[in-house]
Amino acid sequence: MSDIKQFKLPDVGEGLTEAELVTWKVKVGDTLKINDVIVEIETAKSLVELPSPYAGTVVELLASEGDTVEVGAPIIRVETGQPDAAARGPAADSVAVAEDLVPAPPAEAAVEPGLIGGPAPGGRTSVLVGYGPRTTDAKRRPRKGAIPTEASPAAAQVGVQHAFTPYATPAPDVDISDAALAAPSALTAPTRAPMPVQPAPGAGPDARVLAKPPVRKLARDLGVDLAMVPASGPGGTITRTDVERFVAGQSGELERPDQPEAPEPALGAVGGERRVPVKGVRKTMAQAMVSSAFGAPHVTEWVTLDATRTMKLVERLRGSRDFRDVKVSPLLVVARAVCLAARRTPELNATWDEAAQEIVLKDYVNLGIAAATPRGLVVPNIKSAERLPARELARALHELVDVARSGRTAPADMSGGTFTITNVGVFGVDSGTPILNPGESGILAMGAIRRQPWVVAGKVKPRWVTTLALSFDHRVADGEQGSRFLADVASIVEDPGTSLLF
Repeated sequence: MSDIKQFKLPDVGEGLTEAELVTWKVKVGDTLKINDVIVEIETAKSLVELPSPYAGTVVELLASEGDTVEVGAPIIRVETGQPDAAARGPAADSVAVAEDLVPAPPAEAAVEPGLIGGPAPGGRTSVLVGYGPRTTDAKRRPRKGAIPTEASPAAAQVGVQHAFTPYATPAPDVDISDAALAAPSALTAPTRAPMPVQPAPGAGPDARVLAKPPVRKLARDLGVDLAMVPASGPGGTITRTDVERFVAGQSGELERPDQPEAPEPALGAVGGERRVPVKGVRKTMAQAMVSSAFGAPHVTEWVTLDATRTMKLVERLRGSRDFRDVKVSPLLVVARAVCLAARRTPELNATWDEAAQEIVLKDYVNLGIAAATPRGLVVPNIKSAERLPARELARALHELVDVARSGRTAPADMSGGTFTITNVGVFGVDSGTPILNPGESGILAMGAIRRQPWVVAGKVKPRWVTTLALSFDHRVADGEQGSRFLADVASIVEDPGTSLLF
C-alpha cells in the first residue's frame, strides 16, 4: 500500500523556533534514500543541511525557498510505499491518494514512526534526524489505467487538470504515469496547443491553478482570486511576484505587465532605496546586541602599544618547522594573552546571573572569535582554549573562522562562550568600542597593526603599533579589575616573553 509521510521541520539547534529555507536539494518526483540531503536551512546560528528520514519519492514541496518556517511545520511529503494498482479500482485509488495527501495528524502524545523519538523497524528508536535506522529504498512504478472521468481531490491537489478540458477524456497517447502526475509541466497533448490558465465559467476560485502553499496563503490574505492572476512561473505556476504584481496593478502602484518597465534611476539620483529582510543570523545578532547594549552597563578602556616584538615572534613561528602547516598571525598572541590574563582577573571571564543576583566566575576560557559572514556576525568559540598549546590554538583559530565564514558552524560551537575577541584590524580600523556578547562580561577589540613613529630609548623609530580596546560589564568588574586585565594583555603583546610570569 502507498504511504505518504510528512517531514516536519525539526529543531536543529537549542530551542530554535523557526528557520529559513535557503535551497531545496530535491524536486517533485525525485527518489530519496534515507539520509539524502533534501534541503538547506538557515537557523538563527548557522546553515544546516537536513537529511531525509524516509526512503521513497518526493510528492510535494510544502514551502518555497526564502520562506521562514516554524519548527514543527511540515515542509515536504514523501511517498514511502508502492501502490498495489491491481488490487483496487480507479475510484478506490483516487480516494486513497486523496487521504494520503492530507493525512490525519497524530495524537499529541504519539510520535509518528520514523520521526525523532518515534518507533523504528526492529524495535529501535529514531534519534537525531539523519542518524535513524536505514531501510530499503521504495521506488514508484507507473500506475495502469486512465485518469478518472470526474475531478478528484488528488487531481485538484496537484493541479493537473488545468491542462485538459474539465472532465474530458485525454488522447490515447497522453502520458498519465505517476511521474507525469507528480510534474504537471511534463503533461503535453500533441494534438492541441498549450492553453492559458483562465477560469472556466462557474469554476472554483483557485482549485485548478498551479501555486505553492505560501503563494496561496498570500493570495488569501490579500483577497486575490488566483484564477485571475497571469502566471509567469515554470509550467504555468503562479509565483509570489505574480500575485504582488496583480495586486499592485489593480491599485495602480505598478505598471501593467504589457507595459515596459520603468528605467532604473541613474547613479546619484535622489530617492532610491532598498529593503533588506532581517532574518536568520542577522536578526538574532540584532536582537542580541540590543539586549546586551541596554541590559549591561558597558565601560570601554583603550591602550596603544608597541607590538614590534609580537610581529617578530610571528615571523619566527611562521618559519618554524612545528608551525609549517598552520596559519600564524598576531591574533594567536592576543588570544594566548587573553587566556593568561583571565587567570589573574577572572571577573573578565565571568557571567552575571540576573535571577540569583550573583557573579559566576569561570575556571575555563571558551574563547569566542567574532567572524563577519555574508549572513551576519557570528561568534563561535574555542572550548577550553586556555588548555591548548600554541600550535593547537593557532590551528583552532584558523579552522574556527573558516567554518564560520562558510556558514557551517555547529550550534554547539556558538554557545557557552566566556570571553570574545573581535579583530577589527583586518579592515584597517584602529579600534572601536565593542558591545559585549550576551552572557559574557568582557570583549577585546584588536585594532590594525601599523608602522608608526615611536619613542624607543629616547629616540624616535619606526615601530609596529596597535591599539587594544576592552569593554566590560561594570556590574561584574570595576575599573581596577578591567584596567589590570587590559594591562596584562598589553604587556604580553608588547613582550611575549612576559607570558612566563603568568
